[in-house]
Amino acid sequence: MSEANASQAVKKPKDITELPGVGPTTAEKLVESGYATIEAIAVATPQEIAQATGIPLQTAQKIVDSARQALEIHFKTALELKKERMSVRKITTGSKALDDLLGGGIETKQITEFFGEFGTGKTQICHQLSVNVQLPEDKGGLNGKAVYIDTEGTFRWERIEQMARGLGLDPDKVMDNIYWIRAINSHHQMAIVDQLFDMLDKDNIRLVVVDSLTSHFRAEFPGRENLAARQQLLNRHLHQLMRLAEVYDVAVVVTNQVMARPDVFYGDPTAAVGGNVVAHAPGIRVQLKKSRNNKRIARIVDAPHLPEGETVFAITEYGVRDAEEE
Repeated sequence: MSEANASQAVKKPKDITELPGVGPTTAEKLVESGYATIEAIAVATPQEIAQATGIPLQTAQKIVDSARQALEIHFKTALELKKERMSVRKITTGSKALDDLLGGGIETKQITEFFGEFGTGKTQICHQLSVNVQLPEDKGGLNGKAVYIDTEGTFRWERIEQMARGLGLDPDKVMDNIYWIRAINSHHQMAIVDQLFDMLDKDNIRLVVVDSLTSHFRAEFPGRENLAARQQLLNRHLHQLMRLAEVYDVAVVVTNQVMARPDVFYGDPTAAVGGNVVAHAPGIRVQLKKSRNNKRIARIVDAPHLPEGETVFAITEYGVRDAEEE
């Protein structure tokens, strides 16, 4: 790196007050409107910021451009993209077979979706990941904390305690590193994610779980007459989560329900809720099915960078494990 480049790297803004055009008054307006970090500004549109803060659109454009420059959100060569992908970090699921299916574990910078019927292990995997993210990197973790957005009341601290003990960790310390919140409706669910844009910058959070993604949207927008409104809101929510994953280098894991497809006579008669809106958002989609006893089958449904395939894992007293460990 040349001296000029080194100087530029040192001068990279670390706070919104260091962005060009952001004085004390503008900074106060940005913070009050929920744009307290460079990341939050970078993923917003100038129109959104101008409307929320009352500052001129031209000023908002300069601020957004500066924030994106600071985070290096710009055109990149395919080679630069390859180098970035090589540095993506991963969280172990607790099962080597499941990790191998996922290309090494749950990746940061993207959304991973687990969908399946009741009892297929979706919530169990989310609990396990909330524990495993706290492990050191050489053990398959990220030395980080987790946020667990619970939409159906399925979170169980007792399960976290068992999983922590299964890894030889202090259960109280593990639970202290998981931020749980119950989302009471779809708008609250989206408001929680908005809060995270500020929260992630202040804490070492490396995993965000939404369990489940679609339950509130499905309940609040029943019937075909509400389908367009539901899909539009769900699409906004998914884009929130995508921006969160990419800008903050965190792993986002969502679970999803399935619904019956009465028109299907051969093959799997179920489909994930959410239609094309959900189908096109996650980077990796994994379908879970029950097998014998405590065994579960995981199948890659969609992942542009992974081959199709499936594997078997187990849900044990101490969490997610390889089936042969039983």
